[in-house]
Amino acid sequence: VKIMIGGAPVTKSFSEQIGADGYAANAASASDIAKQFAD
Repeated sequence: VKIMIGGAPVTKSFSEQIGADGYAANAASASDIAKQFAD
């Protein structure tokens, strides 16, 4: 299971601190990251 977080209230630094597999600043970026996970 991959964990992705993001959006306005979250920073990339925080995502690294909690060990998230992906961080996206917006929905378009999240879609790109999800596609990478699927490959």
